[in-house]
Amino acid sequence: MPQNEKAGYNRFLLLVAGLGGLLYGVDVGIIAGALPYLEATSGLNAGQLSIVVAAVLLGSVISTLFAGTLADWMGRKLLMTLSGVLFVISIPVIALAHGYEPLVLGRLLQGISAGLIGVVVPLYLAECLAATNRGKGTGIFQWLLTLGIVTAAVVGMFFSIRVEEVAKLGDPARLFAFKDTAWRSIFWVSLPPGILFVIGSLMVAESPRWLFRRGKRDAAYASLLRSRTTQQAALELAEMELAAAAEKAQTPTGTKVKESLLRRKYVIPFVLACVILACNQATGVNSIIGYNANILLQSGLSDVQAHWGYVLFTIVNFLMTIGGIVLVDRKGRKFLLSLGSAGIIVSLLCTGILFRRTEILRVDSRTAVQSMVNADQKVVIRYDEKTANTLLAASVNADTGKAIAIRNRPTSLIIIYSCGDFRGATKVVRSDDLAAKPIEITRESCLPVNKVVAFFSNPFSNLDASRDAPLRIDNALISPVPSTHNGWTVAVTLFVFMAFFAIGPGVCVWLALSELMPTRIRSNGMSIALLINQAVSTGIAATFLPTVGKFGYSTMFFAFAACTVIYFLTAAFFLPETKGKTLEEIEAYFEGHTQEARPRNCLNQKDV
Repeated sequence: MPQNEKAGYNRFLLLVAGLGGLLYGVDVGIIAGALPYLEATSGLNAGQLSIVVAAVLLGSVISTLFAGTLADWMGRKLLMTLSGVLFVISIPVIALAHGYEPLVLGRLLQGISAGLIGVVVPLYLAECLAATNRGKGTGIFQWLLTLGIVTAAVVGMFFSIRVEEVAKLGDPARLFAFKDTAWRSIFWVSLPPGILFVIGSLMVAESPRWLFRRGKRDAAYASLLRSRTTQQAALELAEMELAAAAEKAQTPTGTKVKESLLRRKYVIPFVLACVILACNQATGVNSIIGYNANILLQSGLSDVQAHWGYVLFTIVNFLMTIGGIVLVDRKGRKFLLSLGSAGIIVSLLCTGILFRRTEILRVDSRTAVQSMVNADQKVVIRYDEKTANTLLAASVNADTGKAIAIRNRPTSLIIIYSCGDFRGATKVVRSDDLAAKPIEITRESCLPVNKVVAFFSNPFSNLDASRDAPLRIDNALISPVPSTHNGWTVAVTLFVFMAFFAIGPGVCVWLALSELMPTRIRSNGMSIALLINQAVSTGIAATFLPTVGKFGYSTMFFAFAACTVIYFLTAAFFLPETKGKTLEEIEAYFEGHTQEARPRNCLNQKDV
């Protein structure tokens, strides 16, 4: 193959891998733009909406559990194709959904696709790229991931403007119909990237290292020749053979007996990768992205301003990721992770303080709302200024100072309720939102639809007993709506959060995942680490709205900051620098050796 064709193929390989990042970004970001309209038209309560948001993360947990085994069994290329096909199927399932179950099913399929992509694409890049290009290649994956989030935000902004135009017509039925069309259209727009990824994955070569480990030496060499010169391909193939011979020679008989996984070179990098991946989600990044529009709405911005804020938020992510790509192979992974996590801590603390100033004025009107529950275990509240003042007046004896302080001001209301072993939360409604639907709480809105959903909601629950339990109002929290200035200040602190995340953890986390794992456990180790990553993210997403409802945004942001302190300490004091080192050199470091017998010039050459 001529040299210019090899260069073209390498660019195409990065493009296809980047499309995988694009799909992953769409999975994460698309719900933020669609959620306000889904809330308004679906009839789902806050608990069900949390599950719809979290379902993509639950799907990721399921798929990452098996992704490493599947990647070893069917190959990296075929698994990339399968992940793209699942994404393509998920779009019509969601966009044509009517009801709770199809929405959860579609989001689960998206999550399964994202989980497979999150393992197989970084794995594919780590095995196909040279050490000098590995940071850049994985950075492109993250860069297009952020582009996916930006695309989802821009589409959401477009429909937000259209919804405002329709709202001015004063026709509630037409507005409701357009909001229903809006969230469905937002999902349809994400279909073309999925189709392109499927087509592209069919055109790239299989990982040469996977082929070699399967005993397909000639196929591995042919795969190398698609992106390397003849000399480079021969050198890399020789290195694979040398590594295989060294592994075989480790036993006295020369037979290929696997060594213990409890050795230092396996345990330490595995634990480091798991801690980094868990802490990466414990920064709250996915929930901050997924609920960004709602966070900005509650910070004091209007609907359109909140969507503009989210667009700017994603643009900051996109642009700062470019900086991360430029710096990752210059400054190194350790430096960027330390810098990024330190900046995240400061920004989260500032955001929490801004919300705390408002949330200390919260008034709990649960007694007044409980008295409104009728004999059918149902309560309907149209929340406006008159209703707010009535509830506050009924709460004077409980909290006189706060109730008087926020009367005759725009306020928001969220109600936390329960039936037996299950809890739910309404969406936050503002008293100055004249187009808001009445809050409707029933026993059924709190209970899972079946025992399978009940198990995932609360594994220790008794669904049958809960169906006969009375509807209980745990909290009815009224908070003053902050000023627009406060809203934009919160937006700026979130922009700073996203900037530090993008330049550090956003780019480096995928590298840490693929670089730290030794060859023998790389695929399955990546799966387990990502499983922990997604389990943390799923737990945060599923509990985010109820926790915010009871304790406020400030509590969540302070908790995220505390978790990020662990991230900073790990990156600054325990993580080794892997910049410019081959995968074999990194493995030797954890074994306690400084060097190995290997062809030194093999993987240090740049791709054509």
